[in-house]
Amino acid sequence: MNVIRSTLFALWAALWTLLTAPLVIGGALLLRGRWGYHFGKVWRLGIQWGVEHLLGIRPQVIGLENMPQEPCIILAKHQSAWETMTLQDYVPKGAYCVFVLKKELLRVPFIGWGLGAMKMISIDRSAGKEALDQVVVQGRERLKQGFYVIIFPEGTRVAPGTTKRYKAGGAYLATRVGCKVVPVAHNSGELWPRQAFVKKPGTVTVSIGPAFDATGLSEHEVNQRVENWIEAEMRRLSPHRYPDAAATS
Repeated sequence: MNVIRSTLFALWAALWTLLTAPLVIGGALLLRGRWGYHFGKVWRLGIQWGVEHLLGIRPQVIGLENMPQEPCIILAKHQSAWETMTLQDYVPKGAYCVFVLKKELLRVPFIGWGLGAMKMISIDRSAGKEALDQVVVQGRERLKQGFYVIIFPEGTRVAPGTTKRYKAGGAYLATRVGCKVVPVAHNSGELWPRQAFVKKPGTVTVSIGPAFDATGLSEHEVNQRVENWIEAEMRRLSPHRYPDAAATS
């Protein structure tokens, strides 16, 4: 049954993307302003319809009251493509999000073109410190324009129960612009495994942690605070993935 669900979703996602990509790209390039984001939301909501009704994956959010009412930096766990869509639902009504992503993604047909049209923060990850400066220049501009910035500090999708080194990009941006930071944990990888075609129905729990102001903090302090909260929360959301934690509790 899960294979059938996943096949139907893949077909739906491909069809919906073909139909809406011209709107996203055309809206951004021809109408300018935020039209690309408006049309991008239409694409996202259509894909999420398929996620909920074809795959049977639904969200449950806790800590929504922790999300600031002003633009901030959201540092989140990354386990699947699911959170790239759904996390955008948890910013205040009428607000939009941008992501920090590797510039190679902009070359992906349709989806990449749409991301480029929506002015996501794209960086050359091989550029070292220069890449961090790219994040600050673009990130400061997006925050001033009223966008929430979503960054996955581990830099890539990780399997449930695992952790990669938290990279400096998000913390570097937060300390340079002096804004609030929000850590987010979730267990999407339990239902939408990394690089897996077959997904499973169920509920993904998203936990939004307390926001804190990065003003006056070092990059290390920001990263450590975010990592400590997210990794502790992951052990609460998916205790079966952390036998060491279960044994000491």
